[in-house]
Amino acid sequence: MKENIEYLQDLRDVRKLMERSSKFISLSGVSGIMAGVYALICAYLVYTDILGQASLGSDYGNVPGYADSDFVFIDGLKLLGYGTVTLILALGTGIFLTVRKARRKNQKVFSKPAFHLFYNLLIPLVIGGLVCLVLILKGQLDYVAPLTLIFYGLALINASNFTFNDIRGLGAIQCSLGLLSLHFSGYSLLFWALGFGVAHIFYGIIMYFKYDKK
Repeated sequence: MKENIEYLQDLRDVRKLMERSSKFISLSGVSGIMAGVYALICAYLVYTDILGQASLGSDYGNVPGYADSDFVFIDGLKLLGYGTVTLILALGTGIFLTVRKARRKNQKVFSKPAFHLFYNLLIPLVIGGLVCLVLILKGQLDYVAPLTLIFYGLALINASNFTFNDIRGLGAIQCSLGLLSLHFSGYSLLFWALGFGVAHIFYGIIMYFKYDKK
C-alpha cells in the first residue's frame, strides 16, 4: 500500500516537471489586474471624449455630428490612439512584472514555452488588430469593440495550451462578451469595459492568489 502511494506521488512529480518544461508559468496575476485598470480608464475616456452627450445605449452612428465623415475619421483616430496607449501600458506592465516574477522564482523568461505562448497569442491579435484598423479608417466604429473582444478571446484560447489553463476560461468570457456586444451594439463600450476591465481584474486576482503567492 505504501509503495503504491509513493508510486502515485512520483507520477505526480513527473507530471509537474513535464508541465513546467512545456508551459510558461511565469505570468503575473498583478499584470492582469493592472491591464484591467488601464482598460477601465480607457473606456471612461472614450465615453467622455468620443460619445460625448450620447446615452450609453446609443450606437456610434447615432452620436450627434456623425453625419460628418471628417468627424467620424477624427474620432476613429482618437479611438485608435486610446487603444494603442492602453495596449502599450498593459504590455509594458505585463512584461516587467512577468520578468520580475520569473527571476524571483529562478525561471527562464526566454524559453521555448514562452516563444510558443507569445507566438500563438500574437497571431489572432495581429489579424484582429488589422481588421479593426480597417474598420476605424472606414469609420465603422460600431464593430471595433466587439471584434477586439472576440479576437482577444480567440488569442487567449489559442495560447492557453502553453500557460495556465485559467487563461482558456478568460478567453471564453471575452468571446462571449464580444458576441453579445455584436447583438447589443449600442452597449459595445460597456461590454468592452466588462471584458478588458472587470474580467481582467477578476482573473488577475484569482491568478495572484492561486499562483503568485506560492
